[in-house]
Amino acid sequence: MHLSTDPAILYFGTPVVLISTQNEDGSANLAPMSSAFWLGWRCILGLAAPSKTTQNIIRNGECVLNLPSVHQVAAVNRLARTTGSNPVPEGKLKKGYRYEPAKFETAGLTAIASETISPPRVLECPVHMEAKVAAVHGVGDDEPLQKGRIVTIELRIQRVHVHDSILMEGTTNRVDPDKWRPLIMSFQQFYGLGEQVHDSTLAQIPEALYHSADIDKAKSLSFQPSLSF
Repeated sequence: MHLSTDPAILYFGTPVVLISTQNEDGSANLAPMSSAFWLGWRCILGLAAPSKTTQNIIRNGECVLNLPSVHQVAAVNRLARTTGSNPVPEGKLKKGYRYEPAKFETAGLTAIASETISPPRVLECPVHMEAKVAAVHGVGDDEPLQKGRIVTIELRIQRVHVHDSILMEGTTNRVDPDKWRPLIMSFQQFYGLGEQVHDSTLAQIPEALYHSADIDKAKSLSFQPSLSF
């Protein structure tokens, strides 16, 4: 029997993303989130407008989406309830957040240079996606009490780095879902993927048919050295 209910959050299960950005002073910020989804080589993020990550992305127009596997869960958890904002926003103070400027060190993760943008990648994460901002939209602006508090950011992916351990045998551009175990957030708890439960009819479509103009544009980008971290 289904019941009408009012859960405060609707995180039914989405991948965890470690977003690396660059602060005003050139230092790196790193923040975990899980309101993200992809359409082709575009990614949509849902973020709190006052957060340091949001401010950095909008100011600089770029970020790295680092996807941790289940093996990086402890590092991700060490960043929980930390913020790069000083002073800590009131809403986060109520939730027990503290100011932490050294996010990579706190998590025990390694910053490495990106190829096309300034924010660093996370060495330990199996997947890195360098991205540029395409658009920013308000969320909930029709409700006066929520207006200006949440934004969605559309990102255009322009470089993808994937560890060879999760690639399909004999390929350089296809991830093997039997090898890739993304970290998942479901109702504030961490989970990983289990075994495949059924064959997929969609999987019969060749991946090449999803090729987009964004991929061609990304390939045309020249190497741009990043700052050292």
